[in-house]
Amino acid sequence: MDEVIYKIENVIKIYNSGQVERFVATQIVPPSTDPTTGISSKDVTITPNVSARLYLPKLDTDKKVPVLVYYHGGAFCIGSAFDIPWHSYATALAAKANVIIISVQYRLAPEHPVLIAYEDSYAAFDWVISHADGGSEQLLANHGDLKRLFILGESAGANIVHHVAMYGGAKIRGALLLHPYFLSSKEVESEKKDPVAAENLKSIWKIVCPKTSGLDDPLINPLTKAAPPLGKLGCERILITVAEMDALNDRGRAYYEKLKESEWKGEVKIWEAAGEGHCFFLGNPVSEMALQQDEIVAEFLNKE
Repeated sequence: MDEVIYKIENVIKIYNSGQVERFVATQIVPPSTDPTTGISSKDVTITPNVSARLYLPKLDTDKKVPVLVYYHGGAFCIGSAFDIPWHSYATALAAKANVIIISVQYRLAPEHPVLIAYEDSYAAFDWVISHADGGSEQLLANHGDLKRLFILGESAGANIVHHVAMYGGAKIRGALLLHPYFLSSKEVESEKKDPVAAENLKSIWKIVCPKTSGLDDPLINPLTKAAPPLGKLGCERILITVAEMDALNDRGRAYYEKLKESEWKGEVKIWEAAGEGHCFFLGNPVSEMALQQDEIVAEFLNKE
């Protein structure tokens, strides 16, 4: 009998046969030209296992604009670059900030345990920077300014951003971590704001990364003693956003504080969305706090 071995109600069910049922992020949409913003999108293949959706703003003929590599969230087990919330967010951000966005479709756990998400993300990053001197995607090569290269992700995507920043070094102008999915064996005060979510985030980690050493694994806890020192982050600037009612709020704040104390020489800023929960901006992109966050993000991406 095929039994459920793990579930988060209305999110995911995992069976002992290996079958996975996902109940969110299942509305895939094709690339298109957005009639409101004029942003055009197209899908590209990076490797046989990794693809992405490229978003191109309206550009003057020879103008080059910043390039943003975007990693979606979803606890490493749900979500898609091609699903409505992420497609809509990338379209709006490309228009707001006037940047080229490469939204990465990495493979999901538990079918593909977490290390694969990082490997896919590194492959996508390498593909993007290969366009500094040409490359296979002419739109990116002709219009992308890879001297202004940024990486952004929310939740698990922000976790990926941290690791890509460690991997990509000085090639990155800035990194944006929105509501980062970090954990530790030590409880934090913000978990009391949403204890169910806090417990789900801890339990799912052991499912998506079955070989993990636990909640202080450097993959999920970049502040643990076993993690590479934050001073090795190569990017020049970092923006962290948190939400007041998010169980992960204190995790993002701790990352900010440790960055300031570390040997990293860059500039770090933090911004909090008052009264909001985890990744609220995907579900309510026109709320007051979502629009304020968009302004902060666009300013960060366009700062000289």
